[in-house]
Amino acid sequence: MTTTAISHAELAKWLVEASQAVSGIVTAEHTAPPTCSYLGPVLGSLAAGPQVITTLALRLEGLLAEEPSPAVLFTLASYASALGWLTESLSDLTQVISLLCAQAGIPADGAEATAPREVANFDLSAYAPQDWQAITDLAAAAALPPGLYLEILGQALLAGASFTEACTEITGALSKDAHRLLDEPAASFSLVGEGPDSLPTLVRSLLTRLEADQ
Repeated sequence: MTTTAISHAELAKWLVEASQAVSGIVTAEHTAPPTCSYLGPVLGSLAAGPQVITTLALRLEGLLAEEPSPAVLFTLASYASALGWLTESLSDLTQVISLLCAQAGIPADGAEATAPREVANFDLSAYAPQDWQAITDLAAAAALPPGLYLEILGQALLAGASFTEACTEITGALSKDAHRLLDEPAASFSLVGEGPDSLPTLVRSLLTRLEADQ
């Protein structure tokens, strides 16, 4: 345990750095090979996410070694909720990607491969003529029927959008918590007796969702 209390400014800096790290996940790029180009919308996040989670977990360990002042406990709660939310969101994204791969005929380890089938009633002529060649070329490179290729690509886009939404919420919450640390004097900062509004942003969001589900 450190002998000198860590400042609000330093704690806020850690939260800002965490916010920037999470934000970087959704802008990360990773080239998808032609054989699985339908995963292009999510490969960057899938590749960058685990490293960010590892980095945040290490910083969380560092916070646990600090003197447990109200500001440190607030930062710990903010960090822990962000890490948990991010881990859960990345797990959901990974499960979706696994299902998309199965749809594309790429089985999980030990599973039997199945030949991809075209989507029922798919009509390529519904698309603009200038797009036909691009669709058929992409589908052929991925060894998929055109309709199934577009369906899987659409699901990947939706999964990527959902993950991006979660990361955006996490990023904004960490930033708000950093501002609170900077705006409140160390002498008056307290988590005791202030009600739900004193909790970190993501914790309050989780409580709101739990209340809505009841």
